[in-house]
Amino acid sequence: MADGDLKTLALADLHKELGGKFVGFAGYSMPVQYPTGVMAEHLWTRENAGLFDVSHMGQVVLPADADLEALVPVDVLGLAEGRQRYGFFTNDTGGVLDDLMIARGPDGLFLVVNAGCKAADIAHLRAHMNGVEVIEDRALLALQGPKADAALAKLIPGAADMRFMDSTRMAWDGAELWISRSGYTSEDGFEISIPDKRAEAFARALLADDRVQPIGLGARDSLRLEAGLPLYGQDMTPSISPVEAGQAWAIGKVRRTGGDRAGGFPGAEVLLDQLANGAPRRRAGLLPEGRAPMRAGVEIFASPDTQTPIGVVTSGGFGPTLGAPMALALIAADTPKDIPLFGDVRGKRLPVAQTKLPFTPPGYKR
Repeated sequence: MADGDLKTLALADLHKELGGKFVGFAGYSMPVQYPTGVMAEHLWTRENAGLFDVSHMGQVVLPADADLEALVPVDVLGLAEGRQRYGFFTNDTGGVLDDLMIARGPDGLFLVVNAGCKAADIAHLRAHMNGVEVIEDRALLALQGPKADAALAKLIPGAADMRFMDSTRMAWDGAELWISRSGYTSEDGFEISIPDKRAEAFARALLADDRVQPIGLGARDSLRLEAGLPLYGQDMTPSISPVEAGQAWAIGKVRRTGGDRAGGFPGAEVLLDQLANGAPRRRAGLLPEGRAPMRAGVEIFASPDTQTPIGVVTSGGFGPTLGAPMALALIAADTPKDIPLFGDVRGKRLPVAQTKLPFTPPGYKR
């Protein structure tokens, strides 16, 4: 896609003013970093509060009685008003079409879906239910980091009382904000939907706080990878199931075999079998030796000289907080968890150690 064909964010002028460097991502011109650079932005978020513009993501409202459970292996009916839950759309083979956040508000369900999938997600929803409302006039900001609650509470005092995965509506200077205490960095923080016309004023009010700095897509990716959080399109795809991707925890008990509302979602037969008997592949956290990251696509082997790979790196990079390279891989499920593995980097087998996830401890306020 040519640069001129890229969509722009409501805050594009502010990002330019802040020195943002832009790249094309999911059809949008997005700030990937600011003058301090990805490393500094990552560490700032881990120690202070980072402000991310994630307005490229899709925002959708469904009627309160929408049968979303028919499309996701998630306990939607049991989701209380004012709470949010992580989930995913699945296909008939148990793969993931997209992952999403689901919040129940006073008058319906509020979904946030990935930018690259939102057109397909909306078509998928409309093929199965009525009343799908696509929100086109609201920006979406994420404020993440251990000082996020103090910074947001300075503008909206009630925000500090929210629990992890609470979702509510609050007012700021006459604008209605849809706020959830969540994010995708493993830090405490908030995601805030705000009308486009008020987004710049709100962002400037947050950035006026010395604890808050703007953060781009580059640091967002390294933060989520350190947190061991899967990225749709790499760690989860239509050919990778949520069980294989390490996200089985999100499949509600009531939707599993023996549950009150077991099955009834696309790929249920495959996923319920994987939950009961194991999936053919599993997610692994890897720590390559040395300082060189192993990127997505690197094949993983069980020994320095075997010919057949047992898996592949799905996400890889350098962890600024970890101070070392890290990777997520999808490997054969019967691979012992305590053996060293080897990544093939340009024809050279380099050792990697398997490790528990996340790579860095989470900072969620529960």
